[in-house]
Amino acid sequence: MISPAFAHLALNSVGYAVAYCGIPFWRNDMKIEVSVGSVLESAASVGILGWLGDTDLPDSLASSVEAADFTGKPNQTVVVYPRTEGLPTRLVLVGLGEADKVDGERIRQAAASAIRVARGFGEATVAMGLPEGLVVAGAELGEAVAVGLLLGNYRFLRYRTNLSDAESHEIEAVEVLVGATELDAVSGGVATGTIVGNGVVFARDLVNTPGAEKTPPQLAQRAVELGEQVPSISVTVLDENELEAQGFGGVLAVGKGSDSPPRFIIMEYGADLEGVPTVCLVGKGLTFDSGGLNIKVGDFMTNMKNDMGGGAAVYGAMKVAAELQLPVHLVGLVPSAENMPSGRSFRPGDVVTTLSGSTIEVLNTDAEGRVILSDGLHYAQRYNPAAIVELSTLTGAAIIALAHHATGLMSTDQSLADALLAAGESAGDRAWQLPLWEEYREMVKSEIADVKNLAGPAGGSITAGAFLAHFAGDVPFAHLDIAATGWLDKPVKPYQAAGATGAGVRLVAQYLRDLVG
Repeated sequence: MISPAFAHLALNSVGYAVAYCGIPFWRNDMKIEVSVGSVLESAASVGILGWLGDTDLPDSLASSVEAADFTGKPNQTVVVYPRTEGLPTRLVLVGLGEADKVDGERIRQAAASAIRVARGFGEATVAMGLPEGLVVAGAELGEAVAVGLLLGNYRFLRYRTNLSDAESHEIEAVEVLVGATELDAVSGGVATGTIVGNGVVFARDLVNTPGAEKTPPQLAQRAVELGEQVPSISVTVLDENELEAQGFGGVLAVGKGSDSPPRFIIMEYGADLEGVPTVCLVGKGLTFDSGGLNIKVGDFMTNMKNDMGGGAAVYGAMKVAAELQLPVHLVGLVPSAENMPSGRSFRPGDVVTTLSGSTIEVLNTDAEGRVILSDGLHYAQRYNPAAIVELSTLTGAAIIALAHHATGLMSTDQSLADALLAAGESAGDRAWQLPLWEEYREMVKSEIADVKNLAGPAGGSITAGAFLAHFAGDVPFAHLDIAATGWLDKPVKPYQAAGATGAGVRLVAQYLRDLVG
C-alpha cells in the first residue's frame, strides 16, 4: 500500500523533486562539462590546476609562486594571481603528490580541496585542468573529478537563514579542460561520476534532515518521490496495518513506542530475468533512536537522526543504479521505525516473534536496529537473490575497532566479501573485513528464545553481524556496519563535510557495476 503524500510535490526546471514548501530535498546544483583546451589558456576568472609534487610548474606560473609556498603535496592549495596575459586572474593550484602515487582517490580529494577554495571567489563558473601523463586517465579520471567536485562542494544549508551572499554562494558550472584525444572518455567518466556523486548527495541530505521531518511515513514518502523522479524505480510501502497482517514482528516491536507508525519500504529496479543477477539491498531505517526504555544518556542521543544512514545508502544506491541503467535486478528494502520510550514501548525481557518465525530475546531496547533488520533480511529471501547486502549504523564497537576510516564488513560468503572489499577500494569508500565464525553465532544464542539482541561488549560489531546472519538464511550475505563512516563530527577527507557522509553509496554502486561488468 502506498502511503499518502505528506508534502506538496512539484518539479523544478531540471526535474528534481521539490518538497517542504518549495525547499529542494535533493539537488543537482553544479553542472560539470568537459571541453578541449588548457586552463592556462582559459578566459575564466577562476581556474583550478592540479599539479604533481615531482614536476616543475610551467614557465608561465613559475615566477608567480615561491617554491616554498607550493610543493605539490597531496591536497595542498595555494592561490596564484598570474600577471601573464591569457591566464585566469585567479588560479587555485592543488597538489597531487608524486606521479607514481596518483590514483582515483588522490584525484577525488584534490578536486574537492580545490573547489572549496574556488567557491570563495564568488564566481558562477570555474575552469579546471590537470597535468598530462597521469596514470589515471580517461573515464576513470573524469569520474574521480566529478565525484570530488560534487562532494567537495556539498553543504547542508537548508535550515540556515540570513546568510550573506558569500556564505550562500554556489558554483553553477565547472568546465574541465582536456586534450582532444581524451574528450570522449573523460566526458563519459564525468557523466558517470555526476550520477554517483549526486547519489551520495541524496543520501547525505536524507541523513542530515532532522528526525522530526523524516518520520517513518515521511521517509517512505521520500521513496515515493524518488520513484517519481526516476520512473524505472517502482515503490511499494507497507503501513502498520499491512505489517501487522503479514507478521513483521521485529519492525512492529521497535516502532510501537512512538506516535509515528512504522513502515516497510520496498524499491525495485529492473526485472527478474534469465541472465540478470538479482541483488537485495537492506538498509536500517531508524529515523530517530532514543534508545527506547534503555534510553541513551548524555550526548549519545544528539546525532541519532543519523540512525537511518543505512536506509539512506540504499536509496542513494538505487538511484545510482537506475540512472546508470545497470543490467541488474535490484531490490531495496528499508524497514523503518522510530525508537521511542512510552507506555507502549517494547521492554527488556520481551520475546519478539519476527517475520521469519524466529524469536528474539530483547536484552536491551537500544539494540533495536538488528531487530527491525531481522524482518528485512527474511523478506529479501523471497526474491531468491544472488546476494543480500545490508547496511546499517549498527554498533559503536565499529568505531572503536576501525575509527572513522573504514566500514566494518562481515559476510557468510568470501566471494561476496572480496567483491565488496575491491569495490570499496576502487570507489574510495573502504571496508575492512571482520570474521564471522561459528563461535560468534554461538554468542547470540538465547536460553529462552532463538537469539538474543545483545551478546555483551566483547566483539560487539561481530556478534551483531552474527545476529543478522541468522535471518539471512542460506543466501550469500554481507553486513556493512557504517556506524564509523556514516557520520563525522569532523571530516576526515576533503570531500567530506561535518555530518552525514553518504557512506556505502559509492561502495555498493561500484560493487553492482563490477558485478554486471
